[in-house]
Amino acid sequence: MAAETAADRAEGPGGDEEGSYGRRFARQLGLGTRGGMALVGLWLLALALAARQAAAVLRLPPDERLVDLLTWIGDNGVLRVQDSLYDGETPFTGTPFAGFVLKPLTRAAEQGLGVAWTIGTLLLVAAVGVVAARALPRSVSRPVSRRTALFAVPVALSLLVLSVPVRNTFHLGQTSVLPVLLVLVGWLMRGEGRQFGGALIGVAAALQPAVLLFAPLLWLTGRRPAALAAGGTFALCTLGTWVAMPDDSYAYWIHHIAGVGLGDPADATANQSLHGALLRAGLRGPFEIALLAVLVAAVAWLALRRAVRYARDGQLLLAAAVAGCAAVAVSPTAWQHQQLWVLLAVVGRVGRRSGDRLVWPVFVVLVMSLDGDALVPKVSALTALGDNAVLLAALLAACAMPFLSRTSEHWDRPERSGLLSRPNLMLELLLIRVGYWAYSWVRGHAPDSRHLAEGHGDQILAIERFLHIDMEHALNHLAVRTGWLRDFSDFYYTTFHFLVPITLLGFLYARRPARYRESRTALSFATLLALIGFWLYPLAPPRLMPGLGYVDTAHGPQDPNNPDFGALTELSNQYAAMPSLHVGWSLWCAVVVWKLTGRYWLRALGALYPALTCFVVMATANHYLLDAVGGVLVVSAGFGIQRVLAKRLPQRDPAADEVSGADPDPAPVGRRSSGASR
Repeated sequence: MAAETAADRAEGPGGDEEGSYGRRFARQLGLGTRGGMALVGLWLLALALAARQAAAVLRLPPDERLVDLLTWIGDNGVLRVQDSLYDGETPFTGTPFAGFVLKPLTRAAEQGLGVAWTIGTLLLVAAVGVVAARALPRSVSRPVSRRTALFAVPVALSLLVLSVPVRNTFHLGQTSVLPVLLVLVGWLMRGEGRQFGGALIGVAAALQPAVLLFAPLLWLTGRRPAALAAGGTFALCTLGTWVAMPDDSYAYWIHHIAGVGLGDPADATANQSLHGALLRAGLRGPFEIALLAVLVAAVAWLALRRAVRYARDGQLLLAAAVAGCAAVAVSPTAWQHQQLWVLLAVVGRVGRRSGDRLVWPVFVVLVMSLDGDALVPKVSALTALGDNAVLLAALLAACAMPFLSRTSEHWDRPERSGLLSRPNLMLELLLIRVGYWAYSWVRGHAPDSRHLAEGHGDQILAIERFLHIDMEHALNHLAVRTGWLRDFSDFYYTTFHFLVPITLLGFLYARRPARYRESRTALSFATLLALIGFWLYPLAPPRLMPGLGYVDTAHGPQDPNNPDFGALTELSNQYAAMPSLHVGWSLWCAVVVWKLTGRYWLRALGALYPALTCFVVMATANHYLLDAVGGVLVVSAGFGIQRVLAKRLPQRDPAADEVSGADPDPAPVGRRSSGASR
């Protein structure tokens, strides 16, 4: 109270009254001023993402939104005009019980239904986020902190809205969020509500049969009345629908074997079940069915054992996620809108070191938010990993990941990694891959208007002429006239840009962990600033400026109306030239080498690298001199941002890192103290 009074008095009569109220509110929540601002920011982000998702659906024409729902209940939908749900070109893909529930909606006005359905889906997603956040596991010795409880809900909502299953649900108008919510609420119910919770799970299974896996989970965890209620409710809903809709029930359960074969082909990449993976691998017929049966039994058995263990450990949400991931894997079809269970597995804690704790949640969030090609390089040997990324995450969560028990000494007190220890390699590779994908995506989607890019090219050339630094044309024609120089420049431009930085990063990671952290951070910020430049200032490189006589040394003179520069013609935005990352990354390498070693010849080579790169990018007509200046600026800013962040982060004694086996970053090579020499 005394501190609060002193703080209020410090505001003075002319203080910021709104800021004072904000600080009081933050203190009432048990947060500092920064914590309160961060909480408000997270809620604003969650609300903005939710509003954006709803707007993305509602701004579409009525015949393009909620495409599955419109196919079912529209003027020509199978729930309105056809005798059977499962006949025709666009059959219903849900259970007969789901069709029975949806039939009354066919009387709703199409426009009103679109708005109501979108808002209703948004509320269901919010409910899932709130239920999941409130079910976070706590330590054995202490409850979930107030800060964690407050931040969990907006974070959960943001992750849900960003996930592919939720985005797909909004776009298609599917009902798949409802079974997840029903199962979560039913599973988390305690005390006298257990049987009702089992009934909710039974209703969910009638909508999405794979979640019937939760009935044996209830039984194995000692909640047998709830398990009986789940099985009984499922049977009641299914048999009741069979009485009301016998032909459709026979078609779904018998003819299509629980819906297998309905909708898109089961070998489509969107189907992330074991059945879909086996079909994509080329397996067919009795062998595929037999292998699938063995895999389904093994996954279900192992997942149930693990879910029981985590449930008895008090991690009910994790147990539900493990069982849900198994349901995704063993289901005949697990389309994108049915994969939400995998995202819930993010609550599992993996790893003894604090630096390892982020690997699993980052992996899950990326898998559930991005396409497979964003996570895996476009290499034929790795295609299967990208095509089955969600299934892989589901199988890892259900069967393999060693989630910590709440009784583990590392549950809430992981070993500190420290600023000088070596980062987790898997996390680094994952972030580097996603970062490169984002880099390629921005380059490919930045504004590429030829008129705008050529106008900016004229601006750059005018500035260079005014400053008398327009040397690109002379250097380009020097390379064109000199065969060996042209070949060398083309080889240099296409080879060293990625090879040298990656090699240097690998060396830093293996031998200089502390230098790796700061250098990687500087490079990341420099690249981010460059992407902003690509987006805000599309620029035609010299080789694509018409009528100026520049020659593309690798692919010959270019027609700006129909450029041809090999494999990159369709893959990259050639107007992403300002700033030059060839020069920027080479300067980053030079700075790192300068910091890394005291040997003059190595420093000289490091300094020569950006100078030679600057020459090559102009000789090949890929950049202007001012592009190189832009590259210098973004790298300088990257190192500046890194230094500011380093000053704000707590420092740690390098001796603490000897335990983890990390090299505490000794003096640069070539420098030896007099004490060391003795």
